[in-house]
Amino acid sequence: MTDLIYLLVLAGTGLLVGVLSGLLGVGGGFIMVPIQFSLFLSLGIPEDLALRLSFGTSLAVILPTVVSGALGHHRKGAVVWRAGVLLGLSSLTGAVVGAFIATHLPAAPLEIFFGLIVIAAGARTYLSSPEGEAGGAPLVSTRTCLLWGLPVGLVSGLSGIGGGVLLVPILVVVMHFGMRHAVATSMVVMIFTASGGIVSYMLNGLGVPGLPPTAVGYVDLLQAAVLAAASIPAAQVGAVMAHHVPQQFLKYAFVALTVFLGLKMIGVFSFLGIPL
Repeated sequence: MTDLIYLLVLAGTGLLVGVLSGLLGVGGGFIMVPIQFSLFLSLGIPEDLALRLSFGTSLAVILPTVVSGALGHHRKGAVVWRAGVLLGLSSLTGAVVGAFIATHLPAAPLEIFFGLIVIAAGARTYLSSPEGEAGGAPLVSTRTCLLWGLPVGLVSGLSGIGGGVLLVPILVVVMHFGMRHAVATSMVVMIFTASGGIVSYMLNGLGVPGLPPTAVGYVDLLQAAVLAAASIPAAQVGAVMAHHVPQQFLKYAFVALTVFLGLKMIGVFSFLGIPL
């Protein structure tokens, strides 16, 4: 793979991630991680290191992307700040712990875990009730936010995703948010989860042999810069789109993406001989 193609793949991925982040309230890690993983492998980096680099770098891109998207949703009045901050504070702790665990596990079980989590989130969203999808922004208790934030952060750190792919279904199904409020509030929470995960991946990867020269711990600054340069403005576009499309569309687009990418990470397409 030439340097030009490498950069074009990263830029294209960043654009897609940004739009989907603003549109669906996800960080885009479930898209970035498989693509980054393949790129790192193409550079000759061992599988375990490549996956950890993918997780850490994904979170480094998610942070500025979701800040951009959250601001866009805030201008539309869709962010429920109290719930977002409470969930975020709880998830921050979980993200640090999850990232620490991920840096000490082999790649294979992490790939399967990542895929199963993403598919489960999509399935739960598909089965959510129409009332939850059409609802507004209900008041939720502090205890509920703190309780659900911790596992979201843990999974975020373990799998290099911002947590929106899990949090949006929780907000819709458990807390009875409308889809637009869930999407917007999810982006606030991901600011916390991504921050905690980034610090943990950087610190736990310091001094590890075999990492690229552009990496600080398990965060590759070159990949992160190219991806973020494309994803940050694209997140604004996605945030605007989210307020002009039907909520049912948001739901089904979210489900389709999660199922496809979950199956890809588990290895279903490779088992069937499909070159995806």
